[in-house]
Amino acid sequence: MRSPHRMTQDTDRSPEAPAPAEAPATPAPRYGPYDSNPEWDNPYEQLAGLDDRAVDTFLQKDPDAFDAFESGESPAPVPPPPPAAPPRRRPRGRSAFRRALGHLSWGAKITVAVLVLAAFLTLGDRWAVLYAENKAEESLKNAMNLTAAPEVDIDGFPFLTQVAARRLDTVHLTVPDVAAGRVSLAEVSATGHDVRISGEGLTGIDGADIGGVNGEVRLSFDDLGRELGASQVTFTGKGTDRVLARGTLPVAGHELALRADALIRRDGDRGVSTEVTGMRLDIGDLAVFRPGTGPNDGLHLTPSSLKKLTDETAKAKALLSVPAIVHALGVPDSQIRAALDNDRELADLLGTPAVVDDLLAVNLVDLAAAHPDVLRRLGIDPNLLDALTDLTRPQLADRLTLGFTLPELPGEGDVRLRDVRVERDGILVRLEGTGVRFGK
Repeated sequence: MRSPHRMTQDTDRSPEAPAPAEAPATPAPRYGPYDSNPEWDNPYEQLAGLDDRAVDTFLQKDPDAFDAFESGESPAPVPPPPPAAPPRRRPRGRSAFRRALGHLSWGAKITVAVLVLAAFLTLGDRWAVLYAENKAEESLKNAMNLTAAPEVDIDGFPFLTQVAARRLDTVHLTVPDVAAGRVSLAEVSATGHDVRISGEGLTGIDGADIGGVNGEVRLSFDDLGRELGASQVTFTGKGTDRVLARGTLPVAGHELALRADALIRRDGDRGVSTEVTGMRLDIGDLAVFRPGTGPNDGLHLTPSSLKKLTDETAKAKALLSVPAIVHALGVPDSQIRAALDNDRELADLLGTPAVVDDLLAVNLVDLAAAHPDVLRRLGIDPNLLDALTDLTRPQLADRLTLGFTLPELPGEGDVRLRDVRVERDGILVRLEGTGVRFGK
């Protein structure tokens, strides 16, 4: 497209005049803001040349700016945000709790105040109880040389009024694992009544005078085997005064079955005694050993072993060939010779009740002294016999004794056993006392 002024000049030019050089084409007019940069042909190229972060910032400030940018229009000015309202200030010195109380009546306010005061007083009273209990536990642990601190519980509420009156209603004491000679008491528990304390204030208590005491001492069967060095022996209560001991005992490399009964009784005001009876060691079903020097003590054959002798003629004839056995039976020599020559006669002889009783009464310990080969023929180890003879009755009884004496309590007073009772899981001893005094 040419301008009107250039058209007028062309009409006046003569034909002979040379045609002027053609002017370069005028570029098409550009619209919009991208007209300021001639290197961009369209708004999309201009937009592509922008930094991504600049575009994001541009669009976040005014989402309609892109439409205005594309159409060439100027974006509408963004109005400034309204000024933020100043924060509302609460009236000073007036909490939510006080505002809530402001809606309550005077009676409700007094009730709330009383409840709050009671809560603080209760908390302080319980703290005082814990403090006194901890101090008492430390004092008893040191006075009784205990490995662990005992447990002290003080009854009664409120406690501070009792301290002010210098008198406590009830105090409970529990002491675990108390050493009592060869055994340890599983638990000692006692309750003191009418306890009068001495000293100034709560932290200045330096003594107590207990009017009456009652409690219990328990000896657990589960701990006896380990403490007595006989871990393979178990104890079981039978009746109210008897304990059964059953298990095995190693002797000269042999495990012998152990059976014993222990009679439990009170020994004075502070002790428990044990009388072990019925001790026996079984060598299988062959023989029984009873320590002692009585007529029934020693090593004897069992009835079942005598019955087996009828089928084992070699052992039976070896036994009847000993003159001491023949003399003990009181049987004529002719009958003994017939039994040795005829197996039927031997079976008849060993089946006679009188002969059986006489054979059971023979002490194999005495027999082995003169005829050691007889025990070997019967299947008894001579080394085992030597170890059994060294195991005396007092030694075996000492392994099974359950007696003990109450440990000495700190302070003064009269504490004694009231009764002793055997239960299934242990021995229970009840005690009582009066005038027990601790500290000053």
